[in-house]
Amino acid sequence: QVQLVESGGGSVQAGGSLRLSCTTSGFGYGTACLLWFRQAPGKEREGVAGIKNSGSTTYAESVKGRFTISKDNALKTLYLQMNNLTVEDTAMYYCAVKSWCPGDDYVEVLRTRTPNYWGQGTQVTVSS
Repeated sequence: QVQLVESGGGSVQAGGSLRLSCTTSGFGYGTACLLWFRQAPGKEREGVAGIKNSGSTTYAESVKGRFTISKDNALKTLYLQMNNLTVEDTAMYYCAVKSWCPGDDYVEVLRTRTPNYWGQGTQVTVSS
């Protein structure tokens, strides 16, 4: 079965950085795309970043230039490096997987919030 476990969340001051990790198992990296989403209280869940098997990435406009998504295939771990954090980045962050995600489907999966599997989430709180 697919398992996704996030870590690395916490509380930081505005302008600080955090690095989220998601350890994964139960699917093949060659066909899957990996994604990060976030959700603040009272708001819709939104796509943050995605990465496909080739390493190509896509980002929400609000985080471009500040966040970097990456993966380590050997460790089966997904990362989200978050720099220059603002209060608006405060949310529960979820890693997710689309198990069959060919071509550029990862862009649409991120936009429509339709992965197959979700992690439990890790809280990020940014204070001014």
